[in-house]
Amino acid sequence: MYSFVIYVYLLVVKIVSLFNKKVRLMVNGHAKVFDILRENIKEGEPYIWFHAASLGEFEQGRPLMERIRRQYPEYNILLTFFSPSGYEVRKNYEGADVICYLPFDTPRNVRRFLDLAHPAMAFFIKYEFWQNYLKALQRRHIPVYSVSSIFRKEQVFFRWYGGQYYKVLTRFTHLFVQNEISKNLLSQLGIRDVTVVGDTRFDRVVEIMQQAKRLPLVQAFKQDYPVFVAGSSWPPDEDLFIEYFNTHPEWKLIIAPHVIGENHLQDIISKLKRPYVRYTRATEENVKQADCLIVDCYGLLSAIYRYGEIAYIGGGFGVGIHNVLEAAVYGVPVMFGPNNKRFREARQLLQEGGAFEIQDAAGFKALTDRLLSDEAFLKKSGDAAGRYVKGNAGAADKILSMIDF
Repeated sequence: MYSFVIYVYLLVVKIVSLFNKKVRLMVNGHAKVFDILRENIKEGEPYIWFHAASLGEFEQGRPLMERIRRQYPEYNILLTFFSPSGYEVRKNYEGADVICYLPFDTPRNVRRFLDLAHPAMAFFIKYEFWQNYLKALQRRHIPVYSVSSIFRKEQVFFRWYGGQYYKVLTRFTHLFVQNEISKNLLSQLGIRDVTVVGDTRFDRVVEIMQQAKRLPLVQAFKQDYPVFVAGSSWPPDEDLFIEYFNTHPEWKLIIAPHVIGENHLQDIISKLKRPYVRYTRATEENVKQADCLIVDCYGLLSAIYRYGEIAYIGGGFGVGIHNVLEAAVYGVPVMFGPNNKRFREARQLLQEGGAFEIQDAAGFKALTDRLLSDEAFLKKSGDAAGRYVKGNAGAADKILSMIDF
């Protein structure tokens, strides 16, 4: 039944690809997988296979990949993606020797893939539970590990009708989970090869902080002013902090919107009543005259947070908040809107006192006034944020210590 569903899904994907560019990228990428493997896999050399559904899962697996690369250089790395949003962004990633899409989980594809790749071991990141791949890996006695997985009682594995589904979890050699709840749930199914190590995302944001490049234009903009950094913002977020910013000349504002389109940028500019400059048009001279720096390019936000005294994470009044850890790692207090209930790190940061939930403009004003006027409160909140992130790092090293290479 499972394989039949996969075949039906594959047919649907091919039909949708006729009308959807992103899906068409995936279908075209799948068509090249076996050629990529034949041309690039070196016969007789050992490969460790990492599979990530998309870009977020790749970032979770990256600390482990890069540690293996450094500590066990005799192994090559094979990296696969399911989604174009992962593959198209990281297809030239230098930390892997071979990168391709993961063929759909049909018995024939699985057999061809493993015959060509012949991995020494495999790591599936977070929610990757492909039944035919896992069954074949087990049959071939290839160790396979689940990394940064997290389980909830609402998942199908733990439902009364989940008897057939949970068996896929028994195929893993070991599951490295994020929390005790996950371990206890798996224990109820009789799955004992489980260790709580935390989330490798914490390792990744610490690495990003350590590797972050200095940004002279941002430093020139900041001067000696307190700076409020708004990351991944949407219009409802901008309505809050721009209104406050317009009437508080004692501090400066950096906006890195989630959508960098000309219409959105012009909407931001129309709300500003103080001097601004766009990052791509900034110089060492004109940036000093600006009170607001609009980041109209990608790839800088994680390094920009270091220049802020306060960080605002967008999305909480709409789609859901974005990455809170990238800001918190710098020891900066974080604030965000109410749509944060599905985000474990945000909820824990709130409990630790390193983050604050904003409901409306009045609440934003009251909190920001206090953070900017009460230095002890600002420091205590920032310290709590940094302590939370760094205190939860180390999952990748724990996993490596338990793997037999």
